[in-house]
Amino acid sequence: MTATPTGYVTVVWDAKAKAGREADLKAFITAAVTPSRNDPGNIDYEAHEIEGRPCEFVIYERWETRAHLDAHLAAPRMRELVPQMLELIDGSIEDGIRLLLPFRPTH
Repeated sequence: MTATPTGYVTVVWDAKAKAGREADLKAFITAAVTPSRNDPGNIDYEAHEIEGRPCEFVIYERWETRAHLDAHLAAPRMRELVPQMLELIDGSIEDGIRLLLPFRPTH
C-alpha cells in the first residue's frame, strides 16, 4: 500500500466470520474501533456489517500518511489482536485488504 497523491491512505478491509463465530467477530471488531480511532494520524475508522449478510464485515479507514498506518499496524495491541482475529475469520487478513486511490474529474 502506498500513499495517495494528497498524502492520505484509505484502506478497506473485508472479513467473513467463520461459521458460528459471527457474534464473536462483530464484538471483536466493535472493541477495536475506538482504540484505532485514537491512534495518531487516524482520519476515519468505521466498521460495517453487510446488510443481509450477518457474517460479513467491512472496515473503512483513512490515515494521514502511510507512516501513520504503519504505526497503527505495528502497535503492540495489534500484535496481540492478530492471532485472535485469525481464530474468528474465514481466510487471511491480507485477503480482505484493499487500498483505495482517489481520483477526481479534471473539469
